[in-house]
Amino acid sequence: MSPFILIAPATRGLSLALARHYLRTTTLPVVSTYRPRPPQALEEQRTPSSVRAHILAPFDASTVDSSRLHTVPLDLLSEDSIASAADALSQTLQELNANEPSHLSLGIFSAGVLYPERQPGDLDLALIEETFRTNVIAHLLLIKHFSRFLPPASASRAGPLAKWVHVSARVGSVSDNRLGGWYSYRASKAALNQVVRTFDLHLQAKKIPAVCVGVHPGTVKTDLSKDFWKGVPPSKLFEPEDAAAKLAGVVDKLGTEERGRIWDW
Repeated sequence: MSPFILIAPATRGLSLALARHYLRTTTLPVVSTYRPRPPQALEEQRTPSSVRAHILAPFDASTVDSSRLHTVPLDLLSEDSIASAADALSQTLQELNANEPSHLSLGIFSAGVLYPERQPGDLDLALIEETFRTNVIAHLLLIKHFSRFLPPASASRAGPLAKWVHVSARVGSVSDNRLGGWYSYRASKAALNQVVRTFDLHLQAKKIPAVCVGVHPGTVKTDLSKDFWKGVPPSKLFEPEDAAAKLAGVVDKLGTEERGRIWDW
């Protein structure tokens, strides 16, 4: 079977750094999803060529084979879009490997949004719904439509474990909550952590040669955390490239004993 890597989404911040990391450090095909129309009303609609150029910007032909990068449009807030993206990926894989089935070697799912409610009066229904749709429901639907690309149970002795990874957050821990606040973000990440555990139990029950985990990247210098950089010690504020490399190091070492858990590198 022919392995590939999937990063969803992969156009900015940590996820972009992860896509570039695996392009630079592996020889596998890397599939990157992107939102066709960004939320900013004035930003131009994305196209496959513009997304490819953006991801490949730091590289030249001598460092990365650009033919390894494949892009798929995917709107995380639309199940129809997620289903269509899975079908498009299936078609792409058939074109790449007409005589050999492909399987997911590594999938990293990093959809997330943060609206920090510091007190109950800050809670806003529309923002709560968006938080759960992005931080939990999108991840569930990615499992529903993309887990078909995991290697089958019959491949359990044919190669290494596939890694299915959700980017979560330490603040989703109930026992580690000592400061309060961030109600919907904390609750959505706690829910995502439960999703990770539940899906991993499914993989075990079906004898699929894969593990599911969650990872906490720390406070990364991205738009999601920008409003909180001033309160973070410099040693605890990470560049996306550094966080991506650290997360990749954790993922690379995952085995059956680490499965179904949330890891803070």
